[in-house]
Amino acid sequence: MLSRARNQEGFGLIELLMAMTMLNIGILALVAAFQSGAFALQRASKTSTAAAIADIQMERFRATTYTSIALDSASFTSAQANTVYTGDVAYSAGELTQTCAGSPLPQECQAMRTLSGPDGKKYRIDTYVINDTVASARLLKRVTIVVRDANKLTGNPLARIASTFDQATGS
Repeated sequence: MLSRARNQEGFGLIELLMAMTMLNIGILALVAAFQSGAFALQRASKTSTAAAIADIQMERFRATTYTSIALDSASFTSAQANTVYTGDVAYSAGELTQTCAGSPLPQECQAMRTLSGPDGKKYRIDTYVINDTVASARLLKRVTIVVRDANKLTGNPLARIASTFDQATGS
């Protein structure tokens, strides 16, 4: 009986199985970390591209005169039919509209448009323009640009910037 207790046959196999199990757990944890890092990098790439697109769109408004800052009335009417556009906190039924000249419409006049970014992905730009005032009762226009992933419109937007323009803007 004592000789059987001292017999070590099979212990090497059990030790090997335990070592392989621990190694598998470690490798799977590393794979999960790499995968989560890849998703984070992809999200950061989309967010930075969307911020650059929003900034370019806002620069178009900064390059125009105060009286030209408005959305095309036909473009705004078609955007009102879109629930994502009207569901945004920046939306107001009293958006500033006018008839913009040109064919195709200038990009700063379009309430909603889709474009391909430099990364090859599709982005949707929603533009909101409303009247606003400050304590001195001076009239302002507030422009809000919202950029979303065109393939996933619901959820949080990728970028949102807003700027106010007063009558001293442009000549």
